[in-house]
Amino acid sequence: MPADPLKLMALDADDLAVISAHVQDARVLASDIVWRQGEKRLVVGMSRLDWEQTLSGGTEPRRLIAALRFDRVLACKSRNIDLQRREAMLELVGIEFHPGEAPGGSALLLFSHGEALRLDLECLECELTDLGTGDLGTSDVAIAPLGPEG
Repeated sequence: MPADPLKLMALDADDLAVISAHVQDARVLASDIVWRQGEKRLVVGMSRLDWEQTLSGGTEPRRLIAALRFDRVLACKSRNIDLQRREAMLELVGIEFHPGEAPGGSALLLFSHGEALRLDLECLECELTDLGTGDLGTSDVAIAPLGPEG
């Protein structure tokens, strides 16, 4: 684990672009996508590349366990993500924000083989937090199913 674990907040599109750069090429298990509709929250557990370590001259790229959280989510829809295949591995390409009626909009989490999550947001509130280098261990967590792409 780095001396100072990464913890970033995004409240606008520019902030989200920074988070997107840090989660590029992150690996996500379908079972680690947790939609808590009643709390208006989506949490995505991931194994992200430690870009800071790589850029500072580290010879062997390493991965860190991290959590990406979106709050004030009004709806969460998926495309090409089969939640019945809980061990399905997805590779996150990036995150985009598309403004709507202020202060809301939608966030798109785009994956490498055409999979996607679309979040309709009251306003943009996102956080990325490093958790360590071990296993997420969330395979037994019950999650609410995502709605089909609409």
